[in-house]
Amino acid sequence: MGLVPGTDAALDRATAHALRWLGSLPTRPVPSSATADEVTAALGAELPPQGADPAAVIDRLAAAVEPGLMASASGRFYGWVMGGTLPAALAADWLVTAWDQNAGMRDATPGVVAVEEVAARWLLHLLGLPTGSAVGFATGATMANVTCLAAARGRVLERVGWDVAADGLSGAPRIRVLVGEEGHGSVDVALRYLGLGAPERVPGDDQGRLDAVALSDALATQDGPAIVCLQAGNVHSGAFDPFGPAVAAARRAGAWVHVDGAFGLWAAATPTLTALTEGIAEADSWATDAHKTLNTPYDCGVAVVADAAAVHQAMGLHASYLLTPSTVDPLETVPEISRRARGVPVWAALASLGSDGVRELVEGLVACARGLADGIARIPGAEILNDVVYTQVSVAFGSDERTRDVTQRLLADGTAWMSGSRWRDREVLRVSVSNWSTDAEDVAASVDAVRRAAAASTL
Repeated sequence: MGLVPGTDAALDRATAHALRWLGSLPTRPVPSSATADEVTAALGAELPPQGADPAAVIDRLAAAVEPGLMASASGRFYGWVMGGTLPAALAADWLVTAWDQNAGMRDATPGVVAVEEVAARWLLHLLGLPTGSAVGFATGATMANVTCLAAARGRVLERVGWDVAADGLSGAPRIRVLVGEEGHGSVDVALRYLGLGAPERVPGDDQGRLDAVALSDALATQDGPAIVCLQAGNVHSGAFDPFGPAVAAARRAGAWVHVDGAFGLWAAATPTLTALTEGIAEADSWATDAHKTLNTPYDCGVAVVADAAAVHQAMGLHASYLLTPSTVDPLETVPEISRRARGVPVWAALASLGSDGVRELVEGLVACARGLADGIARIPGAEILNDVVYTQVSVAFGSDERTRDVTQRLLADGTAWMSGSRWRDREVLRVSVSNWSTDAEDVAASVDAVRRAAAASTL
């Protein structure tokens, strides 16, 4: 028996379109050339009564959508914090789709779950996190934060005699959650999802690093259950909170310590950045995105919890129709019961790089960020606002109006994409180096594009 009719032709067309798209990335303009409304019009607003040949459907899809795609996998894309995709990770993700396994239950899909378990062990070793920690593969850093903070919520309430799983939050002791004043909004969203409300903001320094003394003073103001959220990688400065003294302050207060390391946790993979991550392994939980610094396909967040039982209690489900697992099921480590095997591309990325390759990847991103900062700093009127310690660069061009104008001219040029943002009461051009393929030529071309934009600005 062969493939289901139409499958081979549809896959052939998809492969051809994918290879053409990937081959265009080194030279194509980074911005999209069509709006969402234009793509919608090309697809057609009404569902036709009759179906179509699968290969023809794929051709129609590619023709309609490709003009609306941003070349975020280009080496000259520095927007938000979006990585590209390593070749092995991309190919592994294709297999994940073809295999179509539900990675929620270990005994039901042992092949892909075994791959994820190996990837989890490799991650713990690579990042220097406690052996035996629970590792879950979520959709992204937001849901990884939700997973870790759900475990934290349950454990800190248990310590004061409250069972949140049985009794909910109504009437429960209030949990204080403390974060740095520049903590990322994904932590705020995670806390909202968990019914914990807005966090308390702790002052920081001019790079956005939490002040550990201020944290200690804040924790001393009252007793009760508490969670401290630290940050590995500020989105504007790349700065890391002082983990050693901050964790020590939290421990004195009996607080759970969580690290939001969406793109910065990967700094722990290289000895050259030890000063940034010293003490990070002493926390209780960590969240990151593999589709940022590690460059796996969307989507793949990673939640790591040292107290494995705490996350199993928070996320686990036991029902009569589910298999009785021989060990812990993956559905006990993330919010989803049914999910694709998103940890398989993580394994492929790590296997293709090795530990030395991961170190070189991280160090290469940092080197490119410093190269961009050095080049832009030589442009008349440009001011680098942050210490470039990791992969982020924030630039201003005098007034807010001129910074916005230079940013818009840069984006219109199309050579490179850098996000406009606002940091410390100033408009900034924000650069995030996240793509494995960014090289010295990309850096030079991008600096030239910024130079053209600045020279063209009349403000």
